[in-house]
Amino acid sequence: MTAPMPAHNPPQLDFVACPHPKGQHRMAFWRWGDATAAHVVVCVHGLTRQGRDFDRLAQALVAQSPHPLQVVCPDVVGRGRSEWLTDPAGYQIPQYAADMLAMLAQVTSQMGAENPMQALDWVGTSMGGLIGMVLAGQAGLPLPAPIRRFVLNDVGPAITWSSVERMQTYVGQYGQYRDLDEAADALWDLSQGFGPVPADLWRDMSAHMLRPGTDGGVTLHYDPAIGVPVRAMTPEAATAGEATLWALYDQIQARTLLIRGQDSDLLTPETAAAMTQRGPRAQLDTWPGFGHAPTLTGDDQIAVVARFLLGD
Repeated sequence: MTAPMPAHNPPQLDFVACPHPKGQHRMAFWRWGDATAAHVVVCVHGLTRQGRDFDRLAQALVAQSPHPLQVVCPDVVGRGRSEWLTDPAGYQIPQYAADMLAMLAQVTSQMGAENPMQALDWVGTSMGGLIGMVLAGQAGLPLPAPIRRFVLNDVGPAITWSSVERMQTYVGQYGQYRDLDEAADALWDLSQGFGPVPADLWRDMSAHMLRPGTDGGVTLHYDPAIGVPVRAMTPEAATAGEATLWALYDQIQARTLLIRGQDSDLLTPETAAAMTQRGPRAQLDTWPGFGHAPTLTGDDQIAVVARFLLGD
């Protein structure tokens, strides 16, 4: 069930300059809650999505937290309000992880030297979880605080090749839509694995996925070129990447919650089970009626995440 959320002020939109090999780009991020709070939760979206996917979760976390909290939701470069890269080869996890470090450094500087970050948590859906693994699994990175609690939403070190092939068929392959309703319907056709989402909520979520198109229509709010590295992926490269991700996962010290959609085509039961026995020995929560990946918008979904992040 998804109940109406209490009224909140809209999130603050901020930007950070992020270096890349050919210069720099601006990454947008959305901030909820108290911008001086020493407890920070970062929520990072999936491959073609953007930071406003977490509006309901962020509002609930701020409302339920027993202490001041800020929730930071970036638009990964090439998506949402962030700039697009001139070189599509940059649309890969190492660049995204570097951008998150730049964002966290700016968030910390805005908090002030007299008010250091004391707790850093991470919620990562699909690609956002892979970015989190890179940051949580490497000692010595300039994080303002170690990642304390880590939510992996339907993703792990091993990703099925069939799910990669599915992504290769649609990422960056989009056109124009007459209006929001037509676009929301098209997006839903690609998003059945998200599980139950009320039509009005899906329409609101879809509005953040759009930008003005031609002839008064709308189009999607991400760079089609993010699909270039995806389509260049080979089974051999995927296998090599999997080995690297397992090595990172095994080094994670954060307390970890792994959410798996029972019908997921990306995260297999075998990989999920292995993740409970290796590295941080994730707590596994399997959700019937969901595939890849739950939206974390329903009250019951939010409650699971909130208990994990805000509990003892």
